[in-house]
Amino acid sequence: MMRRDFVYLVQTDTTVGFLSCSAHRLAAIKQRPPEKHFLKAINRFSDMAGIGRVPAAHRKFVRRARKRSFILPNGQSFRVVQGKHRDFIAKFGWCYSTSANLHGRPFDEAFAKSVCDVVVESKEGFSDKTPSQIWHLHRTGKVKIR
Repeated sequence: MMRRDFVYLVQTDTTVGFLSCSAHRLAAIKQRPPEKHFLKAINRFSDMAGIGRVPAAHRKFVRRARKRSFILPNGQSFRVVQGKHRDFIAKFGWCYSTSANLHGRPFDEAFAKSVCDVVVESKEGFSDKTPSQIWHLHRTGKVKIR
């Protein structure tokens, strides 16, 4: 049974991450301020309702992006996911996504498995890869954050 308030440990297309529809649960696990926004992982652009609008100057850049996250002018952030966990996110419509570690610390598999509710593991296991690029989109310009 899949519940929206559970925290799932998943190998994403970029790194190992926690997925949940509960920002409060993720903030408590990561030990970070609850007012700090989480990235919303979506599996297609039509799921962006409620997140915000991409400025017209950047729509082509965002549509063609792979392994990139975006912060919109309204402060909300999103990423259209690729890879194996795309179907997992489709079951919820969207999920908050964050790396599977304590705030500012490297990935620790034992910690991650101990704090999540469900481990979604493939036969390849977990591997900490390069995280996605983050771009802050403004009305006419864009800034690479990471």
